[in-house]
Amino acid sequence: MSGFVEKPQPAVVPGLVHLHTGKVRDLYRDEAGNLVMVASDRISAYDWVLPTAIPDKGRVLTQLSLWWFDQLADLIPNHVISTEVPAGAPAEWEGRVTICKSLEMVPVECVARGYLTGSGLAEYEESRTVCGLALPEGLVDGSELPAPIFTPAMKAEVGEHDENVSYEEVARTAGADVAAQLRQATLAVYGRGREIARDRGILLADTKFEFGFAGDELVLADEVLTPDSSRFWPAAEWSPGRAQPSFDKQFVRDWLTSPASGWDRRSETPPPELPEEIVERTRSRYVEAYERLTRSTWA
Repeated sequence: MSGFVEKPQPAVVPGLVHLHTGKVRDLYRDEAGNLVMVASDRISAYDWVLPTAIPDKGRVLTQLSLWWFDQLADLIPNHVISTEVPAGAPAEWEGRVTICKSLEMVPVECVARGYLTGSGLAEYEESRTVCGLALPEGLVDGSELPAPIFTPAMKAEVGEHDENVSYEEVARTAGADVAAQLRQATLAVYGRGREIARDRGILLADTKFEFGFAGDELVLADEVLTPDSSRFWPAAEWSPGRAQPSFDKQFVRDWLTSPASGWDRRSETPPPELPEEIVERTRSRYVEAYERLTRSTWA
């Protein structure tokens, strides 16, 4: 079992039609045909959307994505139209709303990796490859790769794992021209993000992007370079050969798998509520990522 412990009900807002409830974001369509994306404070781990929210998380994700879209605007267009809260929407939507162009989305998670960890490490330990790409011997958890690589995945439903696939599979599914555009755009955006993050003392280990088409134009969509879509590591603490500290929900994962939680992730029992200390430490980590990357104070 996996998915939502308790699936939230969408807000009823005049002029908006609810389309989808995701792990973090709720998606609506407005009367002009634009998409209205609202980032909640929900947090997921081990394929479950947990019953406890992390205050401000949705606002941090939204504001950080908007900041990154500005940094990347000369590389690729994005889907943002406005951040105005629709009339009649709940007050809590303030700072969480992105009104977006409706795109023809490409059903591929476009992953870029500059360091070896996570599912890439697991595959490497078995075959010395990641998504079919051969890598040199001697790499360990946290090793920097000789050059960033494009390692796509096919999107899955809430509660399911995205499936790593080869570049050739993307070319078969989406077409050779589209696959080439996705790889080029993914590595270009990753390269820019990595450079900016490194200047702020943060390593961008890996990240995932989503793209869609507006006519023939490839457009960057969804969230971008946030702690939910990326692995950010403090550069000063980087030490290959072990798991790296990160700016994400590691406190949540660690507590859920500790004896203190009393939860067995292999069982069909939903995960428990998070303790206040874990909630606050996780919130602080998201805010710290925002402040270090943007060099501004979280208000």
